[in-house]
Amino acid sequence: MKSFALLTLLATPVAADEIWVTNERDNTNSAIDADTLQVTRTIVVGEWPLGVTFAHDYSVVYVWASANNAMQVIDPDKGEILHDLPSGEDPEQFILHPDGKHLYIANEDDAITTVVDVESRTVVAQISVGIEPEGMAVSPDGKTVITTSETTNMAHWIDTKTQTIYANTLVDSRPRDVDFVKNGAELWVSAEIGETVTVFNTAVQTELAKIRFEIPGVLPELIQPVGFALTKDETTAFVALGPANHVAVVNAETYAVERYILTGHRVWHMAFNADETKLFATNDVSSDVTVINVADEEAKTTIAVGRFPWGAALRVTV
Repeated sequence: MKSFALLTLLATPVAADEIWVTNERDNTNSAIDADTLQVTRTIVVGEWPLGVTFAHDYSVVYVWASANNAMQVIDPDKGEILHDLPSGEDPEQFILHPDGKHLYIANEDDAITTVVDVESRTVVAQISVGIEPEGMAVSPDGKTVITTSETTNMAHWIDTKTQTIYANTLVDSRPRDVDFVKNGAELWVSAEIGETVTVFNTAVQTELAKIRFEIPGVLPELIQPVGFALTKDETTAFVALGPANHVAVVNAETYAVERYILTGHRVWHMAFNADETKLFATNDVSSDVTVINVADEEAKTTIAVGRFPWGAALRVTV
């Protein structure tokens, strides 16, 4: 396997919690100190990195290198790539199962979801889904995985015991992000071109609500919901609206949009710090990260990172 060098290494072990941000065009990850809001390390990874997820114990971090068709496993302390996992062709988003052992990966070109055992480093299943799969989510009990397909405009409900689809749900145009909320009772799906977030009752896979967005002075076609993040108490959702350059604040109980926060250019994905006082939003066109003060729902500062930041994930030091 090709070796990669760490561009910047700290002389002492990492002490503060970090936000890891993937930079598509630089083939790097920027590690941001969640307290000082400074980029402390820049780590070289494979080509065109997008999604980033930490193991449940933060011992390793998974980064998909889209152009390499590889899921890379990285030592977060040393910033070294330990090995690659098989991932299928053109991996998009992925999710780590609650068992900490299985990754579910959306393979855009092949219209499949690949299941990888991270311990044996083998593919254990491949599940046919819709055209251009993108979003991934797993229920809190681990029994259901969702894959969304951008072109088919569906959410596919996968039984993780049998690794088969048991339901397909139509969603609005070009679904992107997806997540289970309220202890798995609801499924939220963002639709980039449909300009909505749809909320489903997971028990019967039926629509509960549809969240729409309208920003004064912004053309409707620029309002493109992509990534979203909910607070731990699941009362408030923050939704990135892409080229609208705003994050929407949504009451997760009433589904009402309460306000909009101005960000950098084309806001994409987000991650909270550990105590949820700050929310970090990646802006790929302006190549920076907007830091939002959660309490007052205002943008606090901007942090320059690499070119075209995409994914974001919290690393808690333990």
